[in-house]
Amino acid sequence: MAYVITDECIACGSCEDECPVGAISEGEDKYVIDAELCTDCGACADICPVEAIEPGEGNDKP
Repeated sequence: MAYVITDECIACGSCEDECPVGAISEGEDKYVIDAELCTDCGACADICPVEAIEPGEGNDKP
């Protein structure tokens, strides 16, 4: 499953530029990840300054 951005997101935009497949875009209150495009690489989670990105349910990657 795709990574997800939690409500802890501060909408800084760091993750959007980090995503190699362009799966992240700005939503109304926070950034969102398009599950169809996400390749589960975790690059976004590694760069998030507030740790607001985590593996989606059923994702067995760390």
